Amino acid sequence: MISSVLVANRGEIARRVFRTARRMGIATVAVYSEADADAPHVREADQAVLIGPASARESYLVGEKIIAAALQTGAEAIHPGYGFLSENAAFAEAVMGAGLIWIGPPPAAIKAMGLKDAAKSLMQKANVPVTPGYLGDDQSLEQLQAVTKDIGYPVLIKAVAGGGGKGMRRVDRPEDFAAALASCQREAAASFGDPKVLIETYVSRPRHIEVQIFGDSHGNVVHLFERDCSLQRRHQKVIEEAPAPGMSAAAREAVTQAAIKAAKAVNYIGAGTVEFIADASAGLAPDRIWFMEMNTRLQVEHPVTEAVTGVDLVEWQFRVASGEPLPLTQDQIQLNGHAVEARLYAENPAAGFLPSIGVLEHFVLPGGVRVDTGVEEGGEVSPFYDPMIAKLIAHAPTREGASDQLAQACAEVEIWPVKTNAGFLARCLDHPEFIAAEIDTGFIERHLDALASTPAPSDEALAVAAAAALAEGDDDAAGPWKGLTGFRMNAAPQTSVRLFLDGRPVDAPLPDGDIEADILMTEDGEVVVFEGGETYVLATRPPLRDLDDMAGDAQVRSPMPGKVVAVAVSVGDAVVRGQPLLTLEAMKMEHALTAPFDGEVEALNVSVGDQVSEGVTLARLKASS
Repeated sequence: MISSVLVANRGEIARRVFRTARRMGIATVAVYSEADADAPHVREADQAVLIGPASARESYLVGEKIIAAALQTGAEAIHPGYGFLSENAAFAEAVMGAGLIWIGPPPAAIKAMGLKDAAKSLMQKANVPVTPGYLGDDQSLEQLQAVTKDIGYPVLIKAVAGGGGKGMRRVDRPEDFAAALASCQREAAASFGDPKVLIETYVSRPRHIEVQIFGDSHGNVVHLFERDCSLQRRHQKVIEEAPAPGMSAAAREAVTQAAIKAAKAVNYIGAGTVEFIADASAGLAPDRIWFMEMNTRLQVEHPVTEAVTGVDLVEWQFRVASGEPLPLTQDQIQLNGHAVEARLYAENPAAGFLPSIGVLEHFVLPGGVRVDTGVEEGGEVSPFYDPMIAKLIAHAPTREGASDQLAQACAEVEIWPVKTNAGFLARCLDHPEFIAAEIDTGFIERHLDALASTPAPSDEALAVAAAAALAEGDDDAAGPWKGLTGFRMNAAPQTSVRLFLDGRPVDAPLPDGDIEADILMTEDGEVVVFEGGETYVLATRPPLRDLDDMAGDAQVRSPMPGKVVAVAVSVGDAVVRGQPLLTLEAMKMEHALTAPFDGEVEALNVSVGDQVSEGVTLARLKASS
């Protein structure tokens, strides 16, 4: 058995691997960037090594530094986690070349499945059904437009070296193709160092079904059933569950056997996931499920499989990498109940899901469910890495029970001042169509307005805020009026308190009695109330008017730190509301900033390649007269 392991990763997945390693008596080594010096995964490891500046390109993506850290600390093996170098065949070869154990599949398998076009060709030869599309080497705009016309719109443009929804765009009309292709290629080159793309037909009602497989060095390959990851936003998974709802025995047999066939075609060893796209327009039919890609690593959503099978997948990784056979045969792996996972992100759904960064001054995650997180109260969400804060996983005998449990858990999240998608997740889980398992990858987009909109706080939440505001006022009050809340000369008592939510006045009802709730106050005397996964900040005074609004123009400011990767306008250009102005890259994703109204570009303060801070004025517009 492996005696010590270095985890070439950070945050939640590093802590997850360490947890199993400690239980198995395996010594642990962490690596960290300057931005992560105080991170929990660093403190929890037996040893830790600084490997570079905050930028992942100078730290977590530098394989030589990670291998040097392993040799320096005497680590016997390297576990890559997911992301970063986890699917980098050259890194795997370098690890093995340094005499270390690579806890992952053979480099040849990573190479075979690393490029989506080559993987699809390989699967076709192995008689695994694949989605119709274009896998050619001619990447000219003219060729890609021509083959797309033959395939028929809508299509999906996908980076061949991609993953995690990066370098992927749906295109519905020919006139949108060139811009979508350019964006895909930029994002693919930035994320994976390879701008090449493939084109796939877009399935009208697709479900994302994936199969967890595991192989060992003795020729054994098993599956651990399937997961459904259909709830996605911008091709990024949001909620995952196991098993897939509505999966018939015939469809399960077809998809799991296809996954095993795919793994055997590349002599797979270790944990992997074979991803399929299913046409759900008439249920999950065995002949309407196609191979999409294979992830040659542990998946973010692996906890739902662990919950329904009782298997610790990280333990299996350690055992297989040590040369042991798989702990269980296929017949011994059984399904038990239903599990659902939600990804808690630092982002603001009400503002187009823009990333949110900063110190986690108040950080309370729910009990009663499994929580995998890489941060804690007082820690910081930085702009350098993925914005996922935690994964919340519920397991119950039934899908309804697991979903209810997880919805309640999401509603109990309390995080401030960093914004999160907790309320959005709770609304997804409570939506009638999700409850009825009427899901596909377009679910979130169809219901986006309702799911992303922040509901008004309840009277109960406002009463908590009113009580807090009055208590604060009593502390500051003096003289005979102290404590005379609601008293008015020659009039009925006032039974509400005027507060301001997002600059708008609200009348908060006075509580009937004492309020038993944790009250959070900001330094400016604002009341912070948590309800349903949402965070409401209520002020006791009206806000000052914004001088830009009074001037009749608009400053287009950076909503987050990032890099300017595209500028679509010039000074003097006429623009219409919603027209893209600039594109920022932050947290490994692109974010388009659009015109807030019809007008003219009066000033442009940045160029492509500029690094900008949050709140910096990027452009100024003047409204049309």
